[in-house]
Amino acid sequence: MARVDPALAAARAAVRAELGDLAGSGELSPGDLVLVACSGGADSLALAAAAALEAPRVGRSVRSTGFAVRVGAVVVDHGMQAGSDAVAATAAARCRDLGLDPVLVRRVRVDDGPGAAGPEGAARDARYAALDAVAQEGGAVAVLLGHTLDDQAESVLLGLARGSGARSLAGMARRRGRYLRPFLGLRRTQTEAVCAAVGVDFWTDPTNLLPDDGSLDSEGGAAVPARTRVRGAVVPVLEEALGPGVVEALARTADQLRADADALDALAADLLSAATVPAADLSDPQPTGVRQVSGNTLVLDVGPLAEAHAALRRRALRSAALAVGCPPGATTARHVDALDALVVSWRGQGAVHLPGDARALRACGRLYLRPAEPHPAGAAHPPAPTPPLEE
Repeated sequence: MARVDPALAAARAAVRAELGDLAGSGELSPGDLVLVACSGGADSLALAAAAALEAPRVGRSVRSTGFAVRVGAVVVDHGMQAGSDAVAATAAARCRDLGLDPVLVRRVRVDDGPGAAGPEGAARDARYAALDAVAQEGGAVAVLLGHTLDDQAESVLLGLARGSGARSLAGMARRRGRYLRPFLGLRRTQTEAVCAAVGVDFWTDPTNLLPDDGSLDSEGGAAVPARTRVRGAVVPVLEEALGPGVVEALARTADQLRADADALDALAADLLSAATVPAADLSDPQPTGVRQVSGNTLVLDVGPLAEAHAALRRRALRSAALAVGCPPGATTARHVDALDALVVSWRGQGAVHLPGDARALRACGRLYLRPAEPHPAGAAHPPAPTPPLEE
């Protein structure tokens, strides 16, 4: 009997479990389309290979032969490096060689303007927008992402370094909407072994590597991306100092924090709902200093918020800010602090300026959160954006 490569077996089992769960819940049926987001790197090509092998046997068991689904791929070209179009074309060709169909390449424009969470955050936003569009156009049931256990550990370390809360430290969810991450239990070395087992060459993004001299500055003096520094410099030091198992321990921490964060978020959503003033109660003239309340203005009763636990109140206030258009990546703890002060430390202070040019104002026991005003038609220059509170 031919020896089964253990890394390939693990990858196939991970994909089989995710597709089986979709089939078991009735979300995946024979002939449905599942997409793989592929960059041409080891993780996503290993995922493409495993998905192609498992596509004909979804839901297979001792009592069922299973059924076949279609597996395609989306290659997003961010256009941020010279030769990115060639890398994308090669990744697409390798997906086709693995048997995926359809295979689509989408070039995106990365807008690293005000409100964006840096180049990496802007690229991520553009990538997911493209993946959403392709999935919607093709009627895909799910999009598989190749994030690994190493990626999860790196996300936890980055969250710790930024002083983030539990939601950020919870890392990446195994499933969020149509997006699935089957490889969150696999190491990066395993995905490289999968590529070797199926005979496919993978591309290594140069931005994921530290310079040869080990410095934290790339050519031209530009800073190496934070995730690359964590991957190439921080994790090896932790493993050397604390021994093997650090990556797995960090991923377990993310799993535990995610369960806690999910519970707190659900309670915070209930609080926000209870504090929201219905539109029917806004017919009376508004207090002095409050502009006419539009359909996009969120009005909150301060009472329920003030009585709530601070952890729930702050989560509810952040959700309220996002609801009126504040960019998630730019909405920091300082902004939430300012909103919280309007609730529990009210001293007659003026409006709070929020990212995305939103405003928050307290008057007569209510908190008014107003999104940015639309750009007037025919104006020579758009209104200047309000700078966010300092970090």
